[in-house]
Amino acid sequence: MGNVKAADADNKNKFGFEDVVRKAKALSGKSYRQPAMRVPNALLPKSEGDKEIYDNFRDIRFKKDKTLWLEGELPFQVQMFHLGLYFKRPVKLHVVDHGKVEALSFSPDFFDYGRNDIKDQIPADLGFAGFRIHTPLNTPNYYDEVAVFLGASYFRAVGRHIHYGLSARGLAIDTASSSGEEFPYFTSFWLNKPEPEDSMIVVFALLDSPSITGAYRFEITPGIETAMRVEMRLFPREGIDKLGIAPLTSMFSFGENTTNKPVDFRPEVHDSDGLVIESATGEWIWRPIQNNRSLLINSFAMKNPRGFGLVQRDRDFDHYQDLEARYDNRPSSWIVPEGQWGEGRIELVQIPTADEYHDNIVAFWVPKEIPKRGDELAFSYRLRWHLSNPSRPNSGYVDATRVVPGNGANVRKIVLDYLGGQLEELPADAKVEAVIDVGNNGKLLEHQVLKNELTNGWRVVIQVRRENDQPLELRVSLKRGQDYLTETWNYSIIP
Repeated sequence: MGNVKAADADNKNKFGFEDVVRKAKALSGKSYRQPAMRVPNALLPKSEGDKEIYDNFRDIRFKKDKTLWLEGELPFQVQMFHLGLYFKRPVKLHVVDHGKVEALSFSPDFFDYGRNDIKDQIPADLGFAGFRIHTPLNTPNYYDEVAVFLGASYFRAVGRHIHYGLSARGLAIDTASSSGEEFPYFTSFWLNKPEPEDSMIVVFALLDSPSITGAYRFEITPGIETAMRVEMRLFPREGIDKLGIAPLTSMFSFGENTTNKPVDFRPEVHDSDGLVIESATGEWIWRPIQNNRSLLINSFAMKNPRGFGLVQRDRDFDHYQDLEARYDNRPSSWIVPEGQWGEGRIELVQIPTADEYHDNIVAFWVPKEIPKRGDELAFSYRLRWHLSNPSRPNSGYVDATRVVPGNGANVRKIVLDYLGGQLEELPADAKVEAVIDVGNNGKLLEHQVLKNELTNGWRVVIQVRRENDQPLELRVSLKRGQDYLTETWNYSIIP
């Protein structure tokens, strides 16, 4: 019995997620304090689009011999980022080794400053901007970068042989609201030292902002699809009009559905080309992303969604022709909620952009009930970073959306190509029909459904006319008899 009591006492002294939860709850009872920023001016942009400071900042490199857990043949290693450029807020880093916490102190000696003659200007306790996790992802003998936590509450990851693309965030607050968006920040991280046989690494994080605090636990398992399990506990300081859970952030400049493409040798430029949703009823929804001249917000009200994600569905290099960016190899991200998330909506925010250098797409879950001061909110979900996955959806899917002017004023011609599922087995004379909804302010002028013998899929061609100055909401799916064969294509025609 004495040994049992000693073990219990030892476990109570070990640092864990509940310790971060207590920190977040205690912090929520205090007024928000803006953190001090002491980044030297030499590392800050002098103006918008300051290319020189961008090049100078990129010349600052972390010294590989300072890598955390470099020795000992552990399955994970960690390197840190320097403050500067757009990353002005320091984060506190800690290592948790068998329940014991040790702060990871900053030193200018961790970095090679390259052409920047500024090392003497760097405070000895400046702090880090963030960190990246390395593991033998693609080959057994080389530690590839697999995940990054850098800036506000942003993080991202890749699966095997994938380029970085879209990002995730810890939380979104009042995104695309008239009051202006609030960006919470991860202020502290605790990196759990792995054992030699571990296949995953655990990271704790503390989030802070004027409206809310939060405690986060990340389980990161690298692989062909790198998987994350995210657990969060949130403590509002005040009411929040729009709370975005499990936000994903991406970029869409132009694609096959863009009617007024810029002059560019590349046919398409985007990190993601659509939003995929699996509802609690089993319906799959595909919403192609658009880059319009004005802000576009689409909401999908539902209860207890089974999953959603921003997807790069088009994997054909010939559709991008970018040897450097490799948009054909950017990851998709798929979120599966754990437990019952209740009533709410999945919101897709599409912000106009003239270039490919700024993220302009956000998707997240918004609970129906507005959080209030003193509430304690708990959410958990699984997040996968992957290439194409045939089980999402598990039926026919839209492979291409092409939109061009139609025959007449306010008319659009839309060509949809469907692939997968039962479609490939059906002969050209099968009675496949399109279920088309053009809403109350549109008129369906004509439509065709035909077998595409070149792809072994099916093509739907429709012409629709917008009857007033309001957006036209369209829905199309394919069925045979009483059986639906495909996901539901959902789209907006904007005046």
